[in-house]
Amino acid sequence: MHSGDFLGYSILKESEMDLIHNATLAVLEKTGLKVLSKQARGFFAEAGCSVSEETKMVRFPARLIEDAVESAPDRFLLASRDGKHDIMLDGAKGVFKNFATGVKLIDPHTGAHRDSTKDDLGSIARFCDALDEVDFFTLAVAAQDIRPEVRDLHEAETVLNNTSKHFSHDTQSRESTRRFIAMAELIAGGREKLRERPIVSLGTCPVSPLELHEDCTDLIIDAAQAGIPVNILSMGLAGATTPVTMAGTLVVTNAEILGGILLAQLVREGTPVIYGTSNTIMDMAHTTSPVGAPEHAMFSSAVGQLGQYYSIPTNVGGT
Repeated sequence: MHSGDFLGYSILKESEMDLIHNATLAVLEKTGLKVLSKQARGFFAEAGCSVSEETKMVRFPARLIEDAVESAPDRFLLASRDGKHDIMLDGAKGVFKNFATGVKLIDPHTGAHRDSTKDDLGSIARFCDALDEVDFFTLAVAAQDIRPEVRDLHEAETVLNNTSKHFSHDTQSRESTRRFIAMAELIAGGREKLRERPIVSLGTCPVSPLELHEDCTDLIIDAAQAGIPVNILSMGLAGATTPVTMAGTLVVTNAEILGGILLAQLVREGTPVIYGTSNTIMDMAHTTSPVGAPEHAMFSSAVGQLGQYYSIPTNVGGT
């Protein structure tokens, strides 16, 4: 693990990160993660994890987790389609993408508050394509005028037609993930070309507390097999889905992310992964997740430090 000074605003001491890491290993060894996919449980069992097919709980030896952290690359490319907006993620420089995934917007022409559409997504992608401040694009709004079973592919089509920057997509099923990868391979000129210059990446979220659902692990497996980067982003809600304390939430979400990173490395060693969270607190009065809360920024700082601690490129949410 990393030792030494950390870049930027830091709220955790080195000793505190050691405590979080060791507590995470204890949770993974003694409690484990609920893994709903039989295929994913198979990868873990073959690697030496303790797997219960009855409860679907998987318990992880510490050595496997630490080996996975070591095999995850500390730098890798997020390629653009035109080569002008390539990004090397290496932890030395911050890069920016737009926030995701909105379901409502204020119509710029009428001022009406309405559901987002496929056309809105294309317009926002084109807008972000023109902004030097936006380094790469993720799904800004959902195409809610498209049937859910094909929505992912329509969203990919409109984004890829409206930006040449790297596109990070959050597909929702194994079928749409594989079709999206096939789209990217056609654009890149084949699977090996896509591995050399990954013009797309994928993102997925575990379910707190301590669950890797089937769509999550399917996406990780397919991304690793295709050789494209995958962002494993936990969204712990302190006081609701994770412990109310910052330390407790960081341990739970760290366990979820490291479990996903391990799966990616077991499928294909050296798979580029992004350590991500968008943790915040539970607004008890309104039962919402306030991404503008000060605690969200505090979590983001802590997670950024943990990414540097593990020497893995890190993604944090922000407003």
